[in-house]
Amino acid sequence: MVYVFLADGFEELEAMAPIDILRRAKQKVITVGVSGKKITSSHKVTFVCDKTIKSVKPTEKIDAIILPGGMPGTVNLEKNAKVSQFIDFANEKGKIIGAICAAPSILGHKGILKGKKATCFSSFDKDLIGAEVTQEPVEKDGNIITAFGAGAAFQFGFELLSALTDKETAENIRKAMRFGE
Repeated sequence: MVYVFLADGFEELEAMAPIDILRRAKQKVITVGVSGKKITSSHKVTFVCDKTIKSVKPTEKIDAIILPGGMPGTVNLEKNAKVSQFIDFANEKGKIIGAICAAPSILGHKGILKGKKATCFSSFDKDLIGAEVTQEPVEKDGNIITAFGAGAAFQFGFELLSALTDKETAENIRKAMRFGE
């Protein structure tokens, strides 16, 4: 099971591309609204989430969590204590943590990126505390997958899928979507 945390001001593509890719591969993806069931994106599109943050708790059934970027979405994710608990739980249990654009800064502030390769939107490089910042579109280091922004949202989704399943599954979905042709 994959939880995608959506906070008001999130970047749509950074959430929807991975959700779409993972669901095409029959992964159980649950969108979790941080401030309620309805969340409004950075571009003023309202989404209805599957669950609210109040109705979920960290559990071994979670395989991954995803943190989309966007402003003020990233700030809203970071200031939520329950999102922080999920991040800590996922990291302690070695679950996959995906963060894109500004959202890797949350992991940097928590000290989770120390000694790891990571990428993010370039104006947040300083917030990847202790990381080897690469500015590659997508970086995977252990259980952490980061991406530099909306332009890498599909690559981010395929990397998440590969980590949750295998490279062959991710490649098959990529081909079925005709991505990169």
